[in-house]
Amino acid sequence: MIDDGRTAREIFEEVMANPARRKFGFGEKLAIVNVDFQQAYTAIDTFATAYEADPQQINYVNRISALARAKGMPVIWSHVAYMDNAADAGVWGTRTNTPDSLQNIKYDSERHAFDPRCAIDPADMVFTKRMPSAFFETPLASYLVWHKVDTVVVTGGSTSGCVRATAVESLSHGYRTIVPIETCADKHASYHFANLTDLQLKYADVEPVQAVIDWLEAR
Repeated sequence: MIDDGRTAREIFEEVMANPARRKFGFGEKLAIVNVDFQQAYTAIDTFATAYEADPQQINYVNRISALARAKGMPVIWSHVAYMDNAADAGVWGTRTNTPDSLQNIKYDSERHAFDPRCAIDPADMVFTKRMPSAFFETPLASYLVWHKVDTVVVTGGSTSGCVRATAVESLSHGYRTIVPIETCADKHASYHFANLTDLQLKYADVEPVQAVIDWLEAR
């Protein structure tokens, strides 16, 4: 194991500047999968569980989502919540039990609600999930098949949690997977950049959001 004292950000920047593997690339039709843009994770002035990396994150997400819609490509939004007794949280809900705990995000609560800055269209698919991946026990997989998608663009939070889980499962389902850097966020820079590095090396193309914008505008 290498331990050379570099920060996660430094390693990420080096990996991005010196790509060791060819890109998966874009296919013919993408879907934008926006993971957990809910107030529990975006309202940094209200909830202790919230975080922010790029202040323009949601603006970027709204822009690529609008471009995808205009090209007839699907846009999906997930958020997470549980029953009042958290009986559906599974073992994930056994580690803590405080007002900030994951399993205490209840349906139709402020923490469950999407950030009001999100420009969600009536034509978008919206669902609540229970586990990290937006694919797990949700309609996402069959929805992508129906729409003949071959590329999945994953945005949201956290980079080290639900974004990573969704990206890994996207690849496992056979999709070219793109993670736009500015559209993801995490609680700490080390988690954020370490997981972007790992995604880039193994599971996805980690790209500037402009790469997604350029591809959509060129369609």
